[in-house]
Amino acid sequence: MQFNTENGPIDFECRQAIVAGWTGRDEKAVRHHIDELAAIGVVPPSEVPLFYRVSNSLLTTNPQIEVLGAASSGEAEPLVLKHSGKLWLGLASDHTDRQLETTSVAASKQICAKPCATALWDFSLLEPRLERIGIRSWIREGGDWTLYQDGTIGQIRPLKDLIAAADLQDGWAMLCGTFAAIGGVRAAADFRATMTDPDTGAEISLEYTARALPEIN
Repeated sequence: MQFNTENGPIDFECRQAIVAGWTGRDEKAVRHHIDELAAIGVVPPSEVPLFYRVSNSLLTTNPQIEVLGAASSGEAEPLVLKHSGKLWLGLASDHTDRQLETTSVAASKQICAKPCATALWDFSLLEPRLERIGIRSWIREGGDWTLYQDGTIGQIRPLKDLIAAADLQDGWAMLCGTFAAIGGVRAAADFRATMTDPDTGAEISLEYTARALPEIN
C-alpha cells in the first residue's frame, strides 16, 4: 500500500492488522457504547480494551468495498502504522457487519474490509497536541449526509498506551477505537470521515461506499 506523507510517499506492507475495541477513556462513554450495541444484540466484551487480530489484507485505500447484505456500517478511528521503526497517524473506518456482530464481534470485524485514508501524519510531531485532534464522521441517510460521530482522540485511551499494550511491531497497523454514534449504531452504505489538526487546520479525509452483495440461501 502507498501512503502520502509530508516527506513524500511511503510503501507500507501490512503484515498484521489489529482492531482495538472498547478503548474509550470515559468509562461511562464505554458503557454507553456497550449498551447501544447490546440493544442490537451484541454480547458485552469479556474485558476492555480488547485487541482483535484481523487479516492484513482487510486494510484498503479503495473507495469502494463489498459487503454481504445491507446490515453493515463504518466507525471512524485513528489509525496507527509502524513503518521502518517510525510511527504514523492516519484515519480509518472499522466497517463492521452489524448482523454478524450479534453472534460474534470477532467474526464481524474479520468479514469486512477496513477502508483508510491515503494520507499519514508524523506521530512524533503530533504528540504535544495529539489528544485535541478531532475526528468526525457522516453517513448518508435519505440522500443527505448526517453527522454520525463527533469527538477527539482525547476521548480514547492514550494511543501510546494502546500501542504498548498491542506490542505494535514493524509492518503492523492498528485501528485504535472510536466513540459513540449520534443517534445510535445503524447500517449505512455511504461513509465519510475527517481528522483535523486544531493547531494547523490540516485535515485528512476518508470517503467510501460499501456495495452490498446479495445474501443467497
